Amino acid sequence: MANFSKSNIPQFSVEVYQNEYLPEGGREVNAIVTVTSTGGGTIGTAVGAPHLYGAGGGPEAAVALMVDCSGSMDYPPTKMRGARDASAAAIDTLRDGVRFAVIAGTHVAKEVYPGAGRLAVADPTTRDQAKQALRKLSAGGGTAIGTWLRLADRLLSSADVSIRHGILLTDGRNEHESPEDLRATLDACAGRFTCDARGVGTDWEVKEVTGIASALLGTADIVADPAHLASDFTQMMEAAMGKEVADVSLRLWTPLGSEIKFVKQVAPTVGDLTGRRTEAGVRAGDYPTGSWGDESRDYHICVQVPQAEIGQEMLAARVSLVIPRPDGTAQTLSQGLVRAVWTDDMAASTSINPQVAHYTGQAELAQVIQQGLDARKAGDADGATAKLGRAVQLAALSGNADTAKLLSKVVDVVDAAEGTVRLKAKVAEADEMTLETRSTKTVRVKK
Repeated sequence: MANFSKSNIPQFSVEVYQNEYLPEGGREVNAIVTVTSTGGGTIGTAVGAPHLYGAGGGPEAAVALMVDCSGSMDYPPTKMRGARDASAAAIDTLRDGVRFAVIAGTHVAKEVYPGAGRLAVADPTTRDQAKQALRKLSAGGGTAIGTWLRLADRLLSSADVSIRHGILLTDGRNEHESPEDLRATLDACAGRFTCDARGVGTDWEVKEVTGIASALLGTADIVADPAHLASDFTQMMEAAMGKEVADVSLRLWTPLGSEIKFVKQVAPTVGDLTGRRTEAGVRAGDYPTGSWGDESRDYHICVQVPQAEIGQEMLAARVSLVIPRPDGTAQTLSQGLVRAVWTDDMAASTSINPQVAHYTGQAELAQVIQQGLDARKAGDADGATAKLGRAVQLAALSGNADTAKLLSKVVDVVDAAEGTVRLKAKVAEADEMTLETRSTKTVRVKK
């Protein structure tokens, strides 16, 4: 465990859940790693860590609000009005001392407040000035989200702070730049700031918005009714203000002959981190987890180990939670061990750990929802019925009531336990988009 001063950033703990027993010839080890941070919110600094807290009583932070101002935001006018109100509510939620900026996004990105390539420092005066600037926002132009993100990156990187966060609102498809341009922007911004993305109305592309949030380690959601934007933005900003530590990585070390097959976040949402590995020394790699406040997340780690004889045991992987130090080294916050033991006891080696089984099902649930909705859009009724039926079955098995409710708006459930469903003849576009956007949200395992 890391050495923290008494008034400090959160304490982190790592718990490993697995069945370590393998049969003869077995090589695949699965484990669920639960990471929990607690006790944040007080002024202090981790010993050897960069300065994290400012005079405002919380971590030094910078936030960029990116508001879609393309022409479609005027249809209906409630969208633009809702965006202005929501942005004002978010600004009211900023803690004193937080640096911030507001960006109007069309086919170009424009600084709305404070301007001149600067960030404002939140206090009663600047919050009021920003809200006055918001009232002047009007709709017109196209959509090039990459330009918004690049401007946000430039502004956020100008601040010497520990937490950098973006909030992005769009109502349309990214039609004024190529998918390759947006991808390049996301690659350039990854690791530099986190970003929550929201789609308002039903004319935007789900995979675009969720892709932005995934690449920048943020959340994605739909706000079908513009009247709900203000409460959603307030909750997003409150969550951002609750972050205490940035740039936390899951560091996995494996012994000679072992390799990581995959690393996935499985709660509170499903997200694949496998391809984001950066090397961190001999046989070690870091997987980014973004910013943390008081919260808990679960990760599924799969390790392939060398073959061994019955009775042998080995360390399959060492899991460390690390943050960077100013000198370029890493400080370890907590650790856990993943083990492998070979046995001829069939009952032991065939037992599936409840946590591993649960989250394997939750990952499959997210996958079959996406596959089912894609099949439905492609006109493949049989394929859609089969996949969404399996989704209903998995949601029922795992107790994921929220996802089950969303599925019931797309299919008529005949038998949830068997996964027997019928596609609804008519489905509201907002209901289908909500299911797709929230398909990766999971429920914690029942312990």
